[in-house]
Amino acid sequence: MKQYSKRMVIAHWLTLGLLVAAWFLGNSLSDARHEGNATLAGYLIHALVGDAILLLTLLRMFFRRQDGTPAPAGSGVMDKAATGIHHLLYTLLILLPVSGTLIVLTSKVWDALMAGDAGLLPRKFTGVLAHDVHELLVNVLIAVVIVHILGAAKHQFVLKDGLMSRMSLRRKD
Repeated sequence: MKQYSKRMVIAHWLTLGLLVAAWFLGNSLSDARHEGNATLAGYLIHALVGDAILLLTLLRMFFRRQDGTPAPAGSGVMDKAATGIHHLLYTLLILLPVSGTLIVLTSKVWDALMAGDAGLLPRKFTGVLAHDVHELLVNVLIAVVIVHILGAAKHQFVLKDGLMSRMSLRRKD
């Protein structure tokens, strides 16, 4: 196998798009919350995007098992590092939606959603461990994604080994 399956490629790029959306939505929600302007819809949309990321991640894991993956492209040490980065990405893409759900369930957000009253939404998440964990995981994810992108860029522009074509919908003969 020289490329990932089409469904793996589609799930990969959809996940990226949803991650960007979740990050912007989360930042907007945080700003609105601090200003007292957060909305129930903002929380619901952010949660739905997070749930979609979780679903896509689980699908990608299923697809990997069903379709397989291309053989490693480099040296032993770098291949092990790349494998570790990928495992960490999958782990973070599961833990982030879980921690987000725990924020809702362990804070006043749940009460606000159940009452349909945005006035009950918290301005701060003081003492909500899930929120602290969620923010930490977001920062770790950003760092890991940067490492992932730098690795892909190294293959594309320094090694020029065509590794990035494995994540393309264009099929090689």
